[in-house]
Amino acid sequence: MESIGTSGSGDIQRTLELLWEPERRPTRGPKPTLSVERIVLAAIEVADAEGIDAVSMRRLSTELGTGTMSLYRYLPGKAELLDLMLDRVQKPSEEPAHGATWREAVETLARETFALYRRHPWLLQINQARPVLGPGTLDGMEKVLALIRPMGLTDPELLSVLIMVDGYVSGVARSHAHEIEATKQTGRTDTEFWTEQGPYLDQVMRSGRYPMMASLSPDTFGPGFDHFEFGLQRILAGLDTLVAARSADPAPVPPTPPPGPCALLGSTPADGTATDHDGPPAP
Repeated sequence: MESIGTSGSGDIQRTLELLWEPERRPTRGPKPTLSVERIVLAAIEVADAEGIDAVSMRRLSTELGTGTMSLYRYLPGKAELLDLMLDRVQKPSEEPAHGATWREAVETLARETFALYRRHPWLLQINQARPVLGPGTLDGMEKVLALIRPMGLTDPELLSVLIMVDGYVSGVARSHAHEIEATKQTGRTDTEFWTEQGPYLDQVMRSGRYPMMASLSPDTFGPGFDHFEFGLQRILAGLDTLVAARSADPAPVPPTPPPGPCALLGSTPADGTATDHDGPPAP
């Protein structure tokens, strides 16, 4: 599953305006009959059904029953549309961000992120190294950070927790997406694929060349073991150990002034010294 889109590759200023000032209306032409929100939702629907490469201004004009050029009154192009799609699907639920322990919050984050990738598999094909931060993304980060702050970790460590969880979840989700894609492209199910290899593999295992592989139980590669759950619980157990150790011996945190509003964007200070900040991942 190759990357076929990159966030932040369009007009960043215009994208930010569309994310944070959605009530603005086109200034040219007759009274608008569409909205940015409607266009974004239509694009997400197409991407969910057919993949992100099926999304184009021409295709959306057909879906929305309007002329292609009419869409450009609302959006500069597909690059900016992609950033709006990313922010929209990452909008957090309306449930209040309180009442859960940090462990419950991390576990919920992992499960919800996994569900997000399953609903929108095209997300796995987008390079989000440079996200354009809109209200959906920042609302989600604010909600999660408020819940995991009691871990007692430093701010970079809290961010690293989010990076670790997303890295794990996206890896498992990508494997699932690959399995589905392989079935579509080959017309063979997983069972049919491995059954076809069975006679050869049985002969190889009996040869004595791979004693460790041959000693594995029959259910080793079966569908009954939940690899996602196993990995998630190991992550949580590791964080439990870290939090307990930090509670017993807190790491010294040097006092620092609060960051400015552009700190998350990895901006350059007034003295011209470049910062070494990759920016936060999408939660």
